[in-house]
Amino acid sequence: MLTLDTPKRALLLENIHPDATARLTKAGYEVQTMSRALGEDDLIEALPGFGLLGIRSQTQITDRVLASAPDLLAVGAFCIGTNQVDLNAAAQRGVAVFNAPFSNTRSVVELAVAEIISMARHLPEKNLGMHQGVWDKSATGSHEVRGRTLGIVGYGNIGTQLSVIAEALGMTVYFYDVADKLAIGNARSCSTLNELLESVETVTLHVDGRSGNRGFFGEEEFSTMRPRSLFLNLSRGFVVDHGALRQHIESGHIAGAAIDVFPSEPKGRGDEFVSELRGLPNVILTPHIAGSTEEAQQDIGGYVSGKLVDYALAGATTMSVNYPGLALPVVSGTHRLIHLHRNVPGVLASINRLLAEHGVNVEGQLLRTRDDMGYVITDIGTSYSDEVLDELRAMDVTISLRTIESA
Repeated sequence: MLTLDTPKRALLLENIHPDATARLTKAGYEVQTMSRALGEDDLIEALPGFGLLGIRSQTQITDRVLASAPDLLAVGAFCIGTNQVDLNAAAQRGVAVFNAPFSNTRSVVELAVAEIISMARHLPEKNLGMHQGVWDKSATGSHEVRGRTLGIVGYGNIGTQLSVIAEALGMTVYFYDVADKLAIGNARSCSTLNELLESVETVTLHVDGRSGNRGFFGEEEFSTMRPRSLFLNLSRGFVVDHGALRQHIESGHIAGAAIDVFPSEPKGRGDEFVSELRGLPNVILTPHIAGSTEEAQQDIGGYVSGKLVDYALAGATTMSVNYPGLALPVVSGTHRLIHLHRNVPGVLASINRLLAEHGVNVEGQLLRTRDDMGYVITDIGTSYSDEVLDELRAMDVTISLRTIESA
């Protein structure tokens, strides 16, 4: 039996898979769900009294939101990206953030492959013509992907798996990444983005959401691509200049495009979608669904909710995107102190000296640091006074302190 000093209530937004609700409910949480994202003001109004928050890609967690949520313990991003969360502000306010970096990888890869084949065969246009009653049985401009070249920009979890599948289809794979990455199979590493763009017939973006990637791919990059190339972006909406893409499609320089993410996206199902890419030939537009298969969403629901529960009930920060990662097994009959602090020398010694002065014995302890932050889990086997907690909170390096009691 675990007793927390934070509310056992969770708010899940954006139609998160029911497995997340089931997992949190089993852990003793009262769960409230909503099918859509909330704007900043609505979120500020809704959050008081909730210890856990689950979101997907549309809800923005700003410092203003975090400042207005004193009960908030952790945020779960039920997706890959976390650029919708101010991670530093969350850490400085004692809010851990977790995501699902692997759970929907296969789903994204399968959509990319399907779209590459669809564009190579001009299936969007053929499908539209058939629905309009036009029978256009012609091989003109239709190609196999076997023997063609694919350029992957961003060689992480998704990029590497796509590399393997593309090779299995008979494609030659080139990749570019800002970090040194080991090539998988026969993939060829490019030293610059321009080298890749000049070498391949299809370019697909799988970059992360760091702010430096904003406007990463624009007029210069499209101009460098080979004539009649195909282009895909299933990563982040803000990395591509859609105006430049439209011009290159209309001119015929780019033969087709598949776009799943957009600089501005509707907050809920059924809302109007506005984009300058609408109505273009051989362009596949999808509503940010690359990772939205039932299998992926079920995996994400279970994975992220599990991380939230482990953190709430035991202080485990394994795979947190903004906290040092550590986990200490829960021991029956102990009291657990969770101390987040600024990373300066001597903090652990100060904590233990304070505990010793109050006659508190340490049964188990782990410390991990990350950049300018330190995180300590301390298990004590005796009861403690409020004075001990007050003094720990009063340390000039303390960011947050919470307690967990086990029976």
